Amino acid sequence: MTLPDAELRAAALAAVRRLDALGLNRGSTGNLSVRAGSSSEGEFWITPTGMPADALGSDDFVLMADSGVPRLGPWQPSTEWPFHRAVYRARPELRAVVHMHSPHATALACLRRPLPAFHYMVAVAGGSDVPCTPYHLFGTEALSQAVGAAFAGRQACLMANHGLVAGGATLAQALKVAIEIEALCGIYLQALAVGEPALLDAAQMAEVIERFRHYGQARRSGAGGA
Repeated sequence: MTLPDAELRAAALAAVRRLDALGLNRGSTGNLSVRAGSSSEGEFWITPTGMPADALGSDDFVLMADSGVPRLGPWQPSTEWPFHRAVYRARPELRAVVHMHSPHATALACLRRPLPAFHYMVAVAGGSDVPCTPYHLFGTEALSQAVGAAFAGRQACLMANHGLVAGGATLAQALKVAIEIEALCGIYLQALAVGEPALLDAAQMAEVIERFRHYGQARRSGAGGA
């Protein structure tokens, strides 16, 4: 069920503040968007540019049209709105996008290294790795195209010398992917301090990805409630 836009913005605000409290974004770094619930025309709500989490309110989010024109909201949208649109165009089933300048993912992005299949949980992003796009200036169409291409088969990517982008079918899922990939980047960097970690092969990762398709909180048949 699609939430009304007021509830979407309230949930998005809570998510922005959570990322700030966790130290995964600081000040006005990073941004977050959710697809508008009242439109099927590619509109999405996004954080405004240059506004820290502790100053942000739910009414400060900007409604962006797929054309790139702001529709509602008192402020200018995040300068990185183009890659949010690129993700939604590449993956129509995704309804939330999270961008973080989190320490470990950003460190790995500054090494211009992808996150490989060193641990099975890398599959939380939908594949056997998390790619790292080439460097492009923030807010540019070139960066937008690179992120869109990376999301064709993934739910997360690193951006060289920049940070992490993650998406999900729900805001909760986008946050889960973002937080998990940040943690994995930290573990991978620790492993690299000792040597190159052993990687799972394509067949092993395919097994994990298939297992993930059926993993979750499903009620047992015939189970009673309490």
